[in-house]
Amino acid sequence: MRNSICGIDCMKCELKETCYGCAATEGHPFHGGCVLAACCLSNGYEHCGKCHNEKCRLKEQMIAEFCMLGIEDMEEITGLNACKGSYINLTYTFSSGQAVKMLDDDKIYLGNQLSKKDSSRYYGIAADESVLIVSEYDADGSNAEIIVYKKRNIKR
Repeated sequence: MRNSICGIDCMKCELKETCYGCAATEGHPFHGGCVLAACCLSNGYEHCGKCHNEKCRLKEQMIAEFCMLGIEDMEEITGLNACKGSYINLTYTFSSGQAVKMLDDDKIYLGNQLSKKDSSRYYGIAADESVLIVSEYDADGSNAEIIVYKKRNIKR
């Protein structure tokens, strides 16, 4: 029996005690949306395994969009993972001193952490239906800087 829309085994998830389940909530496991569930449901599929594409078209499109940004010192993007917003939502301090978080803690994004070439810093990438974000930060997530925050041009 499939417990999730994206195919993750819910019984092995470390968030299972606080998650309401994406299948039971129609793609809103933490009350926020899930980019994978939204893709499946908008295409009329009950879960990702029903998609007739060998590779996930959504992930391939997002990887292509990140690559088009042309960030030369970012390692190659080989995949995207489902990430809860609260795990990847870094705090950015603007020149005014204001501290801001750019993501929704309760949403599920597609993202990854990539090494910055010739540096001890990392790039974090995340996307949902409407935005792409690339940030740069230290190994512990501190000193985060927004590199790109871009609205996605989605062709439906």
